[in-house]
Amino acid sequence: MLGRCAPGSPGPRSAVRALPPSASALRQRLRQCAERIPEAEAVLDLLEKCPEHQKKGDFPVIVFEGLDATGKTTVTQAVKDTLNGILLRSPPACISQWRTVFDDEQTPIKRAFYAAGNYILASEIAKASTQAPVIIDRYWHSTAAYAIATETSGEVQDLPPAQDEVYQWPEDLLKPDLVLLLTVDPEERVRRLQHRGLEKTKEEAELEANSLFRQRVEESYRRMVNPACQEVDASPSKEEVLKTVLQLIKKHCAF
Repeated sequence: MLGRCAPGSPGPRSAVRALPPSASALRQRLRQCAERIPEAEAVLDLLEKCPEHQKKGDFPVIVFEGLDATGKTTVTQAVKDTLNGILLRSPPACISQWRTVFDDEQTPIKRAFYAAGNYILASEIAKASTQAPVIIDRYWHSTAAYAIATETSGEVQDLPPAQDEVYQWPEDLLKPDLVLLLTVDPEERVRRLQHRGLEKTKEEAELEANSLFRQRVEESYRRMVNPACQEVDASPSKEEVLKTVLQLIKKHCAF
């Protein structure tokens, strides 16, 4: 059984351990719990069907990241419609029904599930990007940012330092052409969440209750490299945000 850091002890190295460094490492992590968790075996089966080295097609791949209620659903749909693209989400539909199972597991197992979802999603991205622009609602940066923030205690300065390996994109995972990080001020985000009236995930509840956790997640996003996140203020109107996003896509992606 994979252990979990004792309360109060998480730090930079535990943040690294929470993130499987490669597809082969996360397969091993899932195998360790497959006998106890049947869904882990099902995830492994899907993962084994994915080619080891995914290659992107000729169309651009654009990822949208950000906390809940920053407008990802609205913006990704609008961009998809504008570019006549294909919209994908992480975790992919084929495993998303098991999120609640893994969300109740220990952190290393939970993160292995989300990391596996990214590799399975990469297979979908590779195929879709041969047909049209691909718009993605969350990808690897979400997996990394939440793992780092969860496994690091304290304030932003307690995060692993900038340029630490934990902020690096996995070498064996298909890279997007552009990653856009949508942000809104905390009060506006909470107002949007209350308006939606949806049931909160455990991490979303912590984001709302723990401002330090929220700050660690957002700063972790900002420290990601190769590719880095391009930050977009999602507070203005939908039309203004879409205009800004399309300008960035035009600047960074070739059609």
